[in-house]
Amino acid sequence: MFTTFRGGRSGGWMVTSITRVKGETLPKVAALSVVTSESIALPLLPAQTSWRLAGVASYLRYTDKDEREKLAAVQAGLGRSEATHAALIPIRKSAAWWELTQPERREIFEDKSHHIAGTLKFLPAIARQLFHARDLGMPFDFLTWFEFAPEHVALFDELVAMLRATEEWSYVEREVDIRVEREI
Repeated sequence: MFTTFRGGRSGGWMVTSITRVKGETLPKVAALSVVTSESIALPLLPAQTSWRLAGVASYLRYTDKDEREKLAAVQAGLGRSEATHAALIPIRKSAAWWELTQPERREIFEDKSHHIAGTLKFLPAIARQLFHARDLGMPFDFLTWFEFAPEHVALFDELVAMLRATEEWSYVEREVDIRVEREI
């Protein structure tokens, strides 16, 4: 299943901000739609007033069995009625990251950056899903989608600040932080 995030004039989520964190940003848009389907139309050509990013949810590449069980025990699903705030954070990592072997990336991801262990305390308040986009020829390697209730905005800000301070994030060459609120 593919998930397409389309920034444009209409959609189920009102865009409240688009912030360039690192590298080139995305064009400002009014709304975001999120569509899951069995196929996507390629190529996804950007327009001046909109953009589309597609990814696919996949297996957890850098987790071991113990970590997967811990995550499953506390994580919330997407689409909760109280989660009226969300963030789409597309990320592209550097060539240096992709030149590392899988065990070397795992070491940086968890052993040094504590990506899983450090983020467990933010669950279940913040639901998340990672979509892989690198192999689809997208301008980003990963599309990270987070949903949370309005009272957890500061908690979400703490989460992303913690992640951005890790060694893993030194490999990020492009990141955009798109904040949205569900349209009611």
